[in-house]
Amino acid sequence: MANAKKQGGSNGGSAFSAITIVACIFIGWVIWNFIMGAGSNFEGGVNTGHPLPGNYLAMVYKGGPIVPVLMGLLLMVVVFSIERFFVISKAAGKGNLDSFMRSVQSSITSGDIEGAINACDKQQGSVANAIKSALIKYQEVKKEGLDSEQAAETIHKEIEEATSLEMPMLEKNLTILSTLVSLGTLAGLLGTVTGMIKAFGALATAGTPDQALLANGISEALINTATGISTSALAIITYNLFTSKIDTLTYSIDEAGSTIVNTYRKYRGTLKN
Repeated sequence: MANAKKQGGSNGGSAFSAITIVACIFIGWVIWNFIMGAGSNFEGGVNTGHPLPGNYLAMVYKGGPIVPVLMGLLLMVVVFSIERFFVISKAAGKGNLDSFMRSVQSSITSGDIEGAINACDKQQGSVANAIKSALIKYQEVKKEGLDSEQAAETIHKEIEEATSLEMPMLEKNLTILSTLVSLGTLAGLLGTVTGMIKAFGALATAGTPDQALLANGISEALINTATGISTSALAIITYNLFTSKIDTLTYSIDEAGSTIVNTYRKYRGTLKN
C-alpha cells in the first residue's frame, strides 16, 4: 500500500513537472512574441524596426529567439519555488515548528506520551506524522517490555520508515531547481555568443560597419547574459533556502527520535532499580 502510494505520488509529480515545463516555455514565447514584439513598441509600428526610446520591452525582444527560452526558465524557477514553498510549509505543520518541538520534547521527557501524540495530531504535517509514528511504536515496545537496545533499534527503524514515506515529497522538483542553475547560465551564454556573432558579422561587412546590426548584436548578447544570470541567481537562492528548510525538518524528526529512545532507556533503568 505504501509503495503504491509513493509510486502514484511520483507519477503525479512527474506529470505536473512535465506540464509545468512545457507551459512555462510556451508562456515565455507568447510574452516574447505578442507582448514584447508588439508593433507599438517599435519605430514604424513593426517589430523589425528599432525600439522606441526607453522601451525596454522592445529592447528585450531584440535579444533574439533565445529570450523566450530564458523567460521560460525564469518562469520555471518562480513556479517551482512557489510550489515547493507551499509543500514544505505544509510539511512543517499548522503551528510554529520550534514551539511544537519544545512542547513534544517536554511531554516525552515527562513521560506524557499521550500528550505528545495529541500535540502531533494538532500540528499535523510530515514532521508531526513521523514523530507520532515513533511515539506509537514507543508505546508498543513499552508494552512488550523490550530491552533498551532492542527498543532503540525498533524505534529508529519506525522513524526511518515514516521519514521515507513523508520526506521524499519535499525533495521533489528540487532537482529541477538545481538544474535550472546551470541551464540559466548556459542559455544566457548561448544568447551572448549568438549576439556577439551578429555583432562581429556587422563589423565584417564591407565598407562602413552597419551600426544598427552592431548595436542589435551587442544588445542581444547583454540582454541574454543578464536574463541568464538572473535566472541562475534566483534558482541558487531558492534551492539553498529549501534545502536548508528540509534539513531543519529532518533534524527535528531525528531529535525527537533520540528523545524518545532516551526516555525509554530511563524507563527501563527505573524498572531495573
